[in-house]
Amino acid sequence: MSRIAQTFDALRQRNAKALITFLTAGDPDLATSERVVHALIEAGVDLIEIGFPFSDPMADGPTIQAASERALAAGTTLNGVLELVARVRRHSNVPIILMGYYNPVFRYGGAAFARDAASAGVDGLLLVDLPPEETGELHPHLKAAGIDQITLLAPTTPPDRMQRLAGGAEGFLYYVSMTGVTGTQKVDAAAIADSVALVRRYCPVPVAVGFGVNSPEDARAVAAFADAVVVGSALVKVVEQYGRSPELLDEVKRFVAALKSGVCAAEVSH
Repeated sequence: MSRIAQTFDALRQRNAKALITFLTAGDPDLATSERVVHALIEAGVDLIEIGFPFSDPMADGPTIQAASERALAAGTTLNGVLELVARVRRHSNVPIILMGYYNPVFRYGGAAFARDAASAGVDGLLLVDLPPEETGELHPHLKAAGIDQITLLAPTTPPDRMQRLAGGAEGFLYYVSMTGVTGTQKVDAAAIADSVALVRRYCPVPVAVGFGVNSPEDARAVAAFADAVVVGSALVKVVEQYGRSPELLDEVKRFVAALKSGVCAAEVSH
């Protein structure tokens, strides 16, 4: 059983929901990102998405775009991100999902990337600009390496395609709560609850909901009907605000503790 499956299985046995957080690796530098990852783990995050920066992050809003630019300016590479994961993996079994765009993986080479990512301890890969129908050159390598390819679904996904993609999902399915780019709107949990319930009927793995989750209240509302809550831009803003300052790690832990309290409040109410 993979680390992702083990984590969700343990949560399910406690009737608990997962908190998944995202950060951009290399913002403001890889050493700081590594410290942030450990702070997230200490604060009780269940899974971590680590974004590898790309020069044209078309699905991301201004917050994560700026983080990618800072990371690239700091010299962050996909190789460097894999090395970061390998160092973290020496101390933790928290599932790690790499998130980004296909171009850096394509340039790396599908087989080589899958091999090196698995060796580093990567558990899943989420590529926001690679349609599931176009993964034939990459997915077999990921499958052989034991890396889950995470599926994205949106409110605009047609029902027949939604059913087909949900049925083949691996690790967990990421349901995007709204159209548009990351970090620009607030999630409307009530508007998507029925859609997520429908996705869960067809999906063999847990369903996580992200985009627009900025507060403990948002986390509580989403955790009421989803298996996991994903927080990205709001955490990236904390890193942006505090940068390399001594307060950064305490602020990250404080923010995560508040999000966890929201998730746990939803569990208690159900």
